[in-house]
Amino acid sequence: MPIIFHEQEKEFHLFNREISYIFKVLRNGELGQLYFGKRLTERRDFSHLFQNATRDMSAYCYEGESLFSMENIKQEYPSFGHGDMRYPAYQMERKNGSSIVEFTYLAHRIYQGKPSLKGLPAIYTDTDDEAVTLEIILADQVIDLKIVLLYTLFENLPIIARSARFDCGNESGITLIKAMSGCLDLPDKEYIMLDLAGAWARERGVRERPIDYGVQEIHSMRGCSSYQFNPFLALKRKNTTENAGEVLGFSLIYSGSYLGQIEVDNYDVTRVIMGIHPDTFQWELEKGESFQTPEMVMVYSDSGINGMSQTFHKLYRDRLIRKKWRNATRPILLNNWEVTYFSFTEEELLKLARQGKNLGVELFVLDDGWFGNRDDSTSSLGDWYANERKLPNGLKGLADKITKMGLDFGIWIEPEMVSKNSELYRKHPEWVLGELGRNLCHSRNQYILDFSKQEVRDYIFGMLESVFADVPVSYIKWDMNRTFSEVYSNGNDKKYQGKVSHKYILGVYELYERMNERFPEIMFECCASGGARFDPGMLFYAPLGWISDNTDAVDRLKIQYGTSIVYPLAAMGSHVSPSPNHQNGRITSLEMRGNVAMFGTMGYELDLEKLTEYEKETVRGQIAFMKQFRHLIHYGNFYRLLSPFEGNETAWIVVSQDRKEALAAYYRILNPINIGFRQFRLAGLDPKGCYGIDGDPRQYYGDELMYSGINISDYASGNQTVEKGPSGDFVSKLFHLYIEEQGLI
Repeated sequence: MPIIFHEQEKEFHLFNREISYIFKVLRNGELGQLYFGKRLTERRDFSHLFQNATRDMSAYCYEGESLFSMENIKQEYPSFGHGDMRYPAYQMERKNGSSIVEFTYLAHRIYQGKPSLKGLPAIYTDTDDEAVTLEIILADQVIDLKIVLLYTLFENLPIIARSARFDCGNESGITLIKAMSGCLDLPDKEYIMLDLAGAWARERGVRERPIDYGVQEIHSMRGCSSYQFNPFLALKRKNTTENAGEVLGFSLIYSGSYLGQIEVDNYDVTRVIMGIHPDTFQWELEKGESFQTPEMVMVYSDSGINGMSQTFHKLYRDRLIRKKWRNATRPILLNNWEVTYFSFTEEELLKLARQGKNLGVELFVLDDGWFGNRDDSTSSLGDWYANERKLPNGLKGLADKITKMGLDFGIWIEPEMVSKNSELYRKHPEWVLGELGRNLCHSRNQYILDFSKQEVRDYIFGMLESVFADVPVSYIKWDMNRTFSEVYSNGNDKKYQGKVSHKYILGVYELYERMNERFPEIMFECCASGGARFDPGMLFYAPLGWISDNTDAVDRLKIQYGTSIVYPLAAMGSHVSPSPNHQNGRITSLEMRGNVAMFGTMGYELDLEKLTEYEKETVRGQIAFMKQFRHLIHYGNFYRLLSPFEGNETAWIVVSQDRKEALAAYYRILNPINIGFRQFRLAGLDPKGCYGIDGDPRQYYGDELMYSGINISDYASGNQTVEKGPSGDFVSKLFHLYIEEQGLI
C-alpha cells in the first residue's frame, strides 16, 4: 500500500491493489494531474501521461514561448487567473485587493495512518497500518502563505480522502473567498452524472444526465446539506450498470452549505471540485492562523454503481461512524409522534410503551411536546425543561417507569432552534441568527440560534446536561426543522459575517462532540425535518439518521433506494406508520410497510391499541424476524436489483460476508393483469453454493438464482401452478436464503 515519490520526475504515485492516483510537480512548480482509476503497474516514470497543448488565445507562463499554459493542463489544486480561466479550487484576496497567487511545491512527507481534522468530522483508522497519508506543502513566497494538501490512501478500499489546510504567515493577513476540499481534472467528458436530488418527503431521488460543455452542479446555500441535493455526485461511463463498468464517486463529509461542481471545457477536459459553497463564505486569516477544509472522499469502481456503493457503505459504516456504535445493534423502537403528536399524558405514554413491550419493542422514544409549555409548534423551543402539566413526575419519573418495564428510553430535542414565545428568546433575542430590528423569515414558527457564538452553545449544553444528567436516556433524536434565511450574527463586526455559515456548522459539531463525551452511553439519531441533513458529516456524531418524514411504504422504496447509493442500511431510520399514511393518505398493508422498514433500522409509529389481534401478531412476527436478521441486514453486502425509478417493481438483497446467507425483498407497486412470466435475478451469492429458501422445498445453486432468477409469476401472469398469495396493489415478499450443508443430490 505505498505512496511512491519519483524524485527525478517529481511524480507521486498513490496505489493499492485496486486503484492508482498519479500527479506530478510541473516545470513551474505547480501540480499537474496525470491519472486516477484502476491500478496501474508501478514504473519509475509516468511522464508520458502528461498532456499539454499550444492553442490560440491561451495565456502562457514563460516569456517568449507558447508551450506551457495552465489552461491546457490537467491540474491538482488550481487557482484562477494565473493562466487558467476555469473555475478554481481556491481564491484569496490580499489587503491591496490583489487575488493573484502562485503556489508552488515546497516539500512533502509520507507517513502511516491518518490525521484527524480539528473541529471537523472525518474518516479514521483503527491502526496506522490501515492507511498511508501524503502531505504536500505548497507555498507562495510573495504573500508568505502555505497550502497543505492531504491525501489518505486506504489499504483495502479503492478510495482517496482529500482535504486542504491554509496556513497564513502574512503580516497583513489574507482573506479566503473560496477554499474547496479537492479538485480532479479528467481527460474526457464521456460521462453521465449521477446525483441525489429531491425535496421534503421525497429525498435523494436518483437522477442521471450526460455532462457537456459548461458547468453542471449540485449545491446548498441553506446552512445544511439540504433536501434538494445530497453532498454526493458520481460520474459513470455510458455503458456502466449497477454491477459492471466504471464509475467515480465523490462525497463530502460536511453538513453545511456546499458546492459540488463539474465543469467541462471546450477541449473535453472534465473538472470536478467539491467543498464549502463560496457564495456563503469569506474567511479572514491573520498571521499564525490556519483554515482547514472539510474532507472529500473519492471512490473508484470498475464493478458498477453497486461496487461504488458497497465501498461507501463499508467506509462510512466501519471508519466514519464511531467505533462504539459501528457494529452495535440498532434497537427496534416505538415513537409516539404519529400516535399522539403534541397531545399526550404520562399515562397515555406508559400505556403505549407497555403495548410495545408486549410485542417485542426494545426502545420507547418520546417525541416533540415534552418541554416548556409546548402544545403546538408556536412555543417553547429553547426551554429545555419538562412540561409538568403533561409529565407531573418529570422526565425522570416517566423514564424510570419506562425502564422498569424493560424498555430503553429515548427522547426528541431540537437544540439549534428557538421559539419567539419562549423564555430563552425573551431573555436573549440577540442570540437569533438574523439582524435585530428587521423582519425575519420564520419556518415552522421557529428561528435559528446563532451557533457560531460560543456563549449560545454553552447555554444550550448546560440546559441539556441538567435535563439528562439524572434521566436514564439511551437514545436522543436530534432534530433541525428549518434552514437558513437571514444570515447575520448580532454583535459581531463585518469581517465575522463571512464566517457565520461555516462557524455555525462547526458549532453544531462541537455541541455534538460535547454531548457524546458527556453522555457516551447515548446513541444519537440525526433528524432535519426528515432528511435535510442526512450526510456523512452527521454520521460521525450520530450513527443513525432519520432519512425522511415520509413514512409511506411506496414512497420509501425510492427514498431508501436512493439513500443506499451512498449510505449503509445500518444508518437509515425507517418506521412502520399508520395507514392511511399521514403524509400522502395512501393505504398499504401492514405486511408491505414492515417489509420496507426492515431494510433500515426499523421502528414503529403506531397506536398499537387500535390494532386487531391479527395485526398485533403481525407486528410481533415482524419484530421477531427483524431481531433474527438485523445483523445480516445492517452488516451484510447490499445489492440493488430492480429500481423503483425505472418501473413498477423494486427489489434488493443483503448477502452475508461469507455468502452463506441472504435476505432478498421484492416489491410490486400496482397489480398488472395478463402479463408474461416473471423472474427476478439475485446478486452477490456464491455461484457454486447450494441454497435453500424458507418455505420452498426445492434447492438452488447460486448461479441459477443470479443468472436465471427466482420465479415470481403469479395469477397476474396466468400462472395457475402456484398457490394464490397476496395480490392487488402494493405487494411484497421476502426470501430468506441459506447454504444447504448437503447440497443438491
